[in-house]
Amino acid sequence: MTPPSQRSPGGAGGNRGGRGGRSGQPGRGPQPQRGSRGTTKRSQPTRLPNRRPDAPQVDVHDPDGVRLQKLLAAAGVGSRRVCETLITEGRVEVDGQVVTELGVRIRADQVVHVDGVRVQLDESRVYFAFNKPLGVVTTMSDDLGRVNIGDFVANRSERLFHVGRLDADTEGLLILTNDGELAHRLQHPRYGVAKTYLATIPGPVPRGLGRQLREGVELDDGPASVDSFRVVDSQPGKALVEIILHEGRKHIVRRLLDAVGHPVIALVRTQVGPVLLGDTKPGKMRPLTSAEVGRLYSAAGL
Repeated sequence: MTPPSQRSPGGAGGNRGGRGGRSGQPGRGPQPQRGSRGTTKRSQPTRLPNRRPDAPQVDVHDPDGVRLQKLLAAAGVGSRRVCETLITEGRVEVDGQVVTELGVRIRADQVVHVDGVRVQLDESRVYFAFNKPLGVVTTMSDDLGRVNIGDFVANRSERLFHVGRLDADTEGLLILTNDGELAHRLQHPRYGVAKTYLATIPGPVPRGLGRQLREGVELDDGPASVDSFRVVDSQPGKALVEIILHEGRKHIVRRLLDAVGHPVIALVRTQVGPVLLGDTKPGKMRPLTSAEVGRLYSAAGL
């Protein structure tokens, strides 16, 4: 991480850009110039040398902004005092720039990382883990009158959408959000966000089935493979297996297991990236914690 800058002697009590005050010294970028009467000349917002030429300039002294530690505390990072400590220790970045001054004011739409993990400051963004029941179609509305996800969130004011899909015969975890950028990244094949499933299949499970699935199986639309396979439980005539993969093709788990002679009897998705279904009941949803949202951003490369 970029070493933190020297702290201003004025601290949080100093004036920002006023007579006799000192502006925060960012960890990177040019330092502000001193005027002849002791005032700090407000330079253009810092442009970092490693940012794209078309990237927006960084301004961490927005007069209309909110104090950084207040936004971090509201986002669930910790108490105001804890957030102040994180800032002064150089563990907080705003738009790629380390800041250590407690007087920094920013907007909620600026990109903030703490210890390298993205923190969502925009309170209008919401994130939920939803346990899709069997028989529910993965759409927000349905012209055929089938039960769909929209029926479960009709009382919410936000326009939510689902991240990825589960067929009607599969239950389990779906991420619901109104954060379009994150949703797009999580679904994009480039980022390969892993998904975990529990499948009930006919048994017994032959030795070597896991290796066969990891090495790859030829399907009608090309080869596919799993990242991990293990037997969780085995009973006469059937077995419960865990499959982890980052493939996103339609019905990929069912097609893989069918191709190796063990068609799915029941299928549940239990995890998407770092988010676990946990004990969320079918048809219910829970808000994601700030830590879960941060880990989702990391998984999506944001």
